[in-house]
Amino acid sequence: MRPAIKDGRVDRLHDMTAAEPTILATSGGLVPSRRLRWEVGPLTDYAVELAGVSGRAPRVCFLATAMGDNSEQVKGFYDAALHRGFAPSHLALFPMPNVEDPRELLLSQDVIWVFGGSVAGLLAMWRMHGIDLAMREAWQAGVVLTGVSAGSICWHAGGPTDSFGPRLRAVTDGLALVPFSNGVHYDSEEQRRPVFHALIGDGTLGAGYATEDGTGLLYRGSRFVEAVTEKAGKTAYYVSRSADGTVTEQPLDTRLLRAP
Repeated sequence: MRPAIKDGRVDRLHDMTAAEPTILATSGGLVPSRRLRWEVGPLTDYAVELAGVSGRAPRVCFLATAMGDNSEQVKGFYDAALHRGFAPSHLALFPMPNVEDPRELLLSQDVIWVFGGSVAGLLAMWRMHGIDLAMREAWQAGVVLTGVSAGSICWHAGGPTDSFGPRLRAVTDGLALVPFSNGVHYDSEEQRRPVFHALIGDGTLGAGYATEDGTGLLYRGSRFVEAVTEKAGKTAYYVSRSADGTVTEQPLDTRLLRAP
């Protein structure tokens, strides 16, 4: 069923996915494959589960804006999605949008999956084309938002990024669907942890959540709900600054997801 449009907004009451606005922000979701570029991992399966789809293939839309809509990444997504039994689509913005109405495409999905790359470039392109507003509307309508790296930071207020060069700097103009900062690849890239601490310590970023590779953060509305992982032994953290400027890192209970 396609959503009806009322007063410029989409009514998904009869085609609801998640019961409330839902984000699964990750440093994972894709796993190595013997035959494909990569395959869908348990984090992506969990995002689809959160959408509550039954009786049909889940509609999953892929955005590689942060990689300049790299065609190999788009093909890799289609291969992985079809292999898993999803109904795939994608939204490209380079050199022009690949669909007549990007908003309608996004609002017709069960899950929106955003790939990594330049989060600064992603945010600029989304705002240029009104995708930032469409994402907020889709989120409010129950479409599950997920993604990796840049596709995690974008939902937050900001986080450390290599969008500007090899030395990590802060991006502070994320969509802020959730009111926290976000650190990704926390255990695999040596700059990530100390830079996240420094940016929170000096007030450039507010308190936030960080994910080791293979780990994700579930938010319902603007509330953090749980940390989950597709790799045993991996975890997530809450990082905050006290009144005296001390930065504290708190490991979170992290639930291991099982492969289907």
